[in-house]
Amino acid sequence: MILASSDPSAGSTWPGRVFVVAAVVASGLLIVGPALRRRSPAAWWLLLGYPASAFRVARTWRALMAGCGLAVSRRPALTVVSGLVGNGAPPPQPRVPRHGFIRPTAAGFELVARLLPGQLPDDFVKAAPAMAEDWQVHAVRVTSLRPGVVRIAALYADPLAAPRVPRSRGPGRLLRVVVGTLETGASWVIDLRRIPHWLIVGATRSGKSTLIHALVAGLAPQPVALVGIDCKGGMELSLYGPRLSALATDRAQAVRLLSALVDLTLDRMTVCRTAGVRNIWGLAEKERPVPVVVIVDEIAELFLVAGRHEKDEAHAAGTALIRLAQLGAALGVFLVVAGQRVGSDLGPGVTALRAQLGGRVCHRVADPGTAEMTLGDLNPDALKAAQAITPEQAGTAVLASGDGWERGRSHLVTETEAEAIATAHAHLTPALPELSTALA
Repeated sequence: MILASSDPSAGSTWPGRVFVVAAVVASGLLIVGPALRRRSPAAWWLLLGYPASAFRVARTWRALMAGCGLAVSRRPALTVVSGLVGNGAPPPQPRVPRHGFIRPTAAGFELVARLLPGQLPDDFVKAAPAMAEDWQVHAVRVTSLRPGVVRIAALYADPLAAPRVPRSRGPGRLLRVVVGTLETGASWVIDLRRIPHWLIVGATRSGKSTLIHALVAGLAPQPVALVGIDCKGGMELSLYGPRLSALATDRAQAVRLLSALVDLTLDRMTVCRTAGVRNIWGLAEKERPVPVVVIVDEIAELFLVAGRHEKDEAHAAGTALIRLAQLGAALGVFLVVAGQRVGSDLGPGVTALRAQLGGRVCHRVADPGTAEMTLGDLNPDALKAAQAITPEQAGTAVLASGDGWERGRSHLVTETEAEAIATAHAHLTPALPELSTALA
């Protein structure tokens, strides 16, 4: 027979022991916190940063909503009744938007909040800086999730300060390249199968060339053809020479090369029509032509004119680019158009081409017109974010498409690294005689 302990204090020691253990664990985490944050930021965030932030949000939510004008007072009648019946008791607290579970993410945390009647998502957008200050985080971004509900995402640190560079550059998924890091901490991916044509703008030393280096470095190991158009004598794109199937270095060559690309696209259209498919991806793998990625550096050089002859060349180049943008996605021809300046003053061809380029990347630019041309037709908030990029934020850009916009920063790929990668994969360069003949 087992006798119960006669010591009345035995059961009362358990809460004390639990408290001591919890205190020891908490003290240990606080002591090793700085080292843990340096060596393993993700572990530090889950063990220390996130719990502290979640507690801070829960504790300050009501006061923050009231301070930002997002609380709604109870009906005035209730205030009067409270004073009469309660003999001077304080009136009922105002209503505040309700929020859901505070969910941790790789770069911070997020939660959803339900708007009160009469409130708009913009009301929460205006309160984002106050939220970041109150919650002691790097930044807060508010987006509309669905009618009446907003998503509030907080970043505990700036993931763009030091983008993580991929450990290896394998072939990866066809026409999909990780070129940098987004402000959410996620990878910045350019997927040409999903968004086939891109416009990339940026002033000198803004990070535009670095982004193109990262894109080429990711495409070089893949079974694709790279074609360059660099009307500044090939000063930029000649770095990738061993990996390029063709390179035009002046406008006359560019016009011939673009015309040859249009003919190539039309030939592929005939093949698809004969096979009864709508695009090259419907063809059998052995019959499928190689995808072609056309990189145009400094688009203004194609459109600037100083005489009648140059005007005809500029018109021919613009027409060919627009046709490629209209037909190329289904037929395996993709455009990446880059430049320091893009404006309507270059001619109507630029505006028509811009409409066909669904993906946009805007680094720091020297004139507001270029940012307006790049992002103004997609999202006014993206335009404001791009105009706020400073010279010290080299590599930082705003990327936008019909799906929305994000801030990102490309991986640092130097000219030497880009040249070495292109040379290492020179054996993968497809031979396209129809393009080589156009440049002969």
